[in-house]
Amino acid sequence: MSRTPRTRLWRSTLAASAALAVTAGVVAAAPDGKKAAKPSPKLTLVTATSSITVTKYPDDPDYPEYNGVRLDLGTYVTSEGSPFELRVTRKSYKDPVTVQQIVHDGKKKITKNLPKGLVKDFQGLPGFLDVSITDAAGKSVTKLSQSFCPNNASGRISHDAPLKSRFPQSCPTNPFTVGSVWGVEKGWAVNTHSGHYNSPRVQLAAGTYTAKVSVAKKYRELFGITSKAKPVKVIVEEYKEEPGGPQGRSAAVGAHDHHAAGHAGHGAAQAPPTLAEATGGTGPTYNVGHAPYPPAPPALPWALKKSARTVANLGDRAGQTDGSRQAAGGKPAAKRPTGKPKVPNVPKPDLRSLPAFDIITTDGKEQGAPGRDELAFSANVWNAGPAKLIVEGFRAPGKELMDAYQYFYDTKGKQVGYTPSGTMEWDPREGHDHWHFTDFASYQLLTADKKKAVRSGKEAFCLANTDAVDYTVKNANWHPTGTDLSMACGQETAISVQQQLDVGSGDTYTQGTPDQSFDITDVPNGTYYIQVTANPENRLKETSTSNNSALRKVVLGGVKGARTVTVPPHHLVDDSRR
Repeated sequence: MSRTPRTRLWRSTLAASAALAVTAGVVAAAPDGKKAAKPSPKLTLVTATSSITVTKYPDDPDYPEYNGVRLDLGTYVTSEGSPFELRVTRKSYKDPVTVQQIVHDGKKKITKNLPKGLVKDFQGLPGFLDVSITDAAGKSVTKLSQSFCPNNASGRISHDAPLKSRFPQSCPTNPFTVGSVWGVEKGWAVNTHSGHYNSPRVQLAAGTYTAKVSVAKKYRELFGITSKAKPVKVIVEEYKEEPGGPQGRSAAVGAHDHHAAGHAGHGAAQAPPTLAEATGGTGPTYNVGHAPYPPAPPALPWALKKSARTVANLGDRAGQTDGSRQAAGGKPAAKRPTGKPKVPNVPKPDLRSLPAFDIITTDGKEQGAPGRDELAFSANVWNAGPAKLIVEGFRAPGKELMDAYQYFYDTKGKQVGYTPSGTMEWDPREGHDHWHFTDFASYQLLTADKKKAVRSGKEAFCLANTDAVDYTVKNANWHPTGTDLSMACGQETAISVQQQLDVGSGDTYTQGTPDQSFDITDVPNGTYYIQVTANPENRLKETSTSNNSALRKVVLGGVKGARTVTVPPHHLVDDSRR
């Protein structure tokens, strides 16, 4: 765990020796032939401290990927003059990911195409920082590069900066992300260390080291950056168990930062973050989905770090708020809608399915049926807009099911209609334990000729904004509500529940969720397709229903009790190494 001193970023040291500064400027030829500076954000890389201390935990042979230490060197990127903004998109899964810089010139926006191949996915700028580490004798220990997600944990560094950053939290990790927006708000600082995304573990023995950090050459050239590496002292200490305390590495919460980061969707329980992860930008900053335990809290703004003493006082719950989450959305109504159902001519949601991903074969004991062969997978249905999907359920006292209704709003946010849209039911199983909307999506395993072979037992869903699928679509909400399941899915005693899927966001159910699989015990080996279908009964009113289905090819093999699956790439998307 890092014990970096909580030095305030907004001190005058930003411009003094405690800061490692890099400035960026875009220059072009003026009509008279002279060089004229175009408007551009002034980027600065700063070090918040000249020394950090990290704890090295004993290596665990069962989890070699979690051995060593992650280094949060306390480096931040700031933007002055104007925000630093990037738009990251792909036209289709057959096309590569491209990046544009949006330069803010007052009320004008200038679009600048960045080099092709700059990024391969949506997880940040690869190889943004160069880091070299030497020991106390000056001998080189290791060199590594670190990518940079501009949407990491951030906070203001100037009292006159905007109170809220306009940019989203975190960079998407879903392999089928379509579009993303990255940025550093004007007068804000963003941590360059985002642990789960981009920071490889480093094997360092106890001792004192020097880490030198600089911006990689290609980014210096791309953004006109000049920089000189500055040293950060790194002190590595061995972990010591407290007498009489919990034993073993598992007792040290966060020693394994189990690969649960990013947008994991509805899935298995995960270890809670350490305080350093929760406040330092090293833990996930977006909801991790439905699980038996609460999702990890988001990284906190720098201004809240000083008062944060324990993980227990992080997160929003009954009687407590730490200010790190967006306020909850519209409250569920106390009674059913009145008046005649009406579907007005106003903007509506557009539900789309992503191809299935994270596909594996498992033993049925994980689904309560030992000896059965299962094909488990993750799936996502998202909303391309231009309006959010709002579904609300009501039940009469004593009834098991709720009657569900879809609501419609005009461009001013006024409710102008509603229509019946199915039902909601309570799911008491571990991994769910919330209200499900029964008419949202369906899964089928199809044969090679696209005929149905098996239907999944998963038939109902709680809507939550777990994944930022495309924040470049019209009306995308970069700060959606309903990412926290406690406010998205309702309690068992609820008499009404409102669920939403915001524009640009999707809802992922991961492979570990009960019934998120097909029973393939008696399914012959061969080629099949996993079909994910949104709004299967067309009970929800949409902008279009022509894009509701997505297919993912799989090839089954092996023998009963030891089935295998091969998942070919989906055009340019190859998630087999995830």
